[in-house]
Amino acid sequence: MLAIFPVIYISAFLVALKFLIEKKRQGFLIFLIFGLCIYNTVLSITFSLGFTSLIGLFKSLKELIVLLLLGIQIYWNKKTFRFQTVDYVVGFYLIYTVIYALLPIGVQPLSDRIASLKNIAFFPLLYLCGRLFDFRSFQLHKYYNYILYVTIAASVLVLYEFVTYQHFQTMTGYADYQYYFYDAEATGRYGLTFTFETDEGLKRFASFFASPLELAGSTLLSLAIIASISTTDENKIKLTNFGIVTLAATQICIFLAISRSSFISYFLMIYVYALVTKKRVITNLIYSLAVCGVLYFLFLLRNKEIQDFIISTINFSNPSSVGHIIGWIEGINSIISHPFGIGMGTSGILAGNTGENTGGENEFIIIGVQAGIIAGLAYLATYFIIIKTAWQKFPSLKGKERKLCLMVLLIKIGLLIPLFTSELEISSYISYLTWFFSGLFISVIASKSSSEKRVEKIKFTQTV
Repeated sequence: MLAIFPVIYISAFLVALKFLIEKKRQGFLIFLIFGLCIYNTVLSITFSLGFTSLIGLFKSLKELIVLLLLGIQIYWNKKTFRFQTVDYVVGFYLIYTVIYALLPIGVQPLSDRIASLKNIAFFPLLYLCGRLFDFRSFQLHKYYNYILYVTIAASVLVLYEFVTYQHFQTMTGYADYQYYFYDAEATGRYGLTFTFETDEGLKRFASFFASPLELAGSTLLSLAIIASISTTDENKIKLTNFGIVTLAATQICIFLAISRSSFISYFLMIYVYALVTKKRVITNLIYSLAVCGVLYFLFLLRNKEIQDFIISTINFSNPSSVGHIIGWIEGINSIISHPFGIGMGTSGILAGNTGENTGGENEFIIIGVQAGIIAGLAYLATYFIIIKTAWQKFPSLKGKERKLCLMVLLIKIGLLIPLFTSELEISSYISYLTWFFSGLFISVIASKSSSEKRVEKIKFTQTV
């Protein structure tokens, strides 16, 4: 039965490849949506079934489909590329990190430096893929719905995990896969890793995603999509039955994943949504959600483990919070001592697998430790430029352009807190999709800017 996951994965790739061959470039999203959400589950199951030789192939498919699309787009592109500020920043970041990885900086061999480079600098290629799309023919609502289908499916499985109180990963061969490929022995109370439990022993579930953190992060993307498709050009809410079901699915996932950073971001996104839409009904919704949150919090307090979890989180006494702080301090000290970095592969998950990790627990610090403060600031700048642009342009946009803008604005803000507490770019599902849609949004802005300039030029000519 579990073999269905590798079948879905390879089928999604073949469907996406077929679309590319037929010059239907949007089809590559089929693989990003339906393939990458189960990526780690597929690798674990493939290994447990004895097809170890296929692991390398399956790993490479996600980069291959992106490179194929990018090559096709560059070859087919006939429009003049009008650079925006964020284009320069993303381009600088990519070139800077690639050169940095190729130079003999640090103690890691070239292969490890390249592998680490892929973790922190593959996203510019996804951004460029989105940037080269013509948004006018893009079927935004269709692919939004596909992402929401994934969330509903994830909520069904995570509910099964909760009812049976058994991690799905105990069935997929997750622990054996991690030990075989990364020499990572099972840790914690449940034979997986510590990320699947709280410090008090409460189980955290991940559905078919790689970890509870990735499941929680994916719900933020879905929440942003629900907000965008349910908001009219007049900022009125039109929540369909499908939207209600999906919203409930995001709440199930966010609560059972028990990710503190994503949980805070979930409600931060709702607050930002209220600010940007400027509607009283949204404010009332926030108050209602706040009341529900307080009631749910009081309900959870009946559980002694939840009480200990919340108290230890607030006073930073639990090992997870202490681990974050230690990682931040260690990473910041390294950046201060070596502002130009200590080399690729010295921070993050790959460094952790070799036991030579410096810093960590923060995407910005991980980048700064490896490639220096310049790279870290460039990465941070891309986020704030996109957020600023989306905030400024939202009131003037209409239709699907407005829906894309709102989604990008909310998800970029929503991911900020998780970025400060984890290495989020290693989640290919979240990273690939959010950066693709970011590039697509900037493509819209560039196109509108060009149109406005043409109109102004025509008016000036007529006046003269």
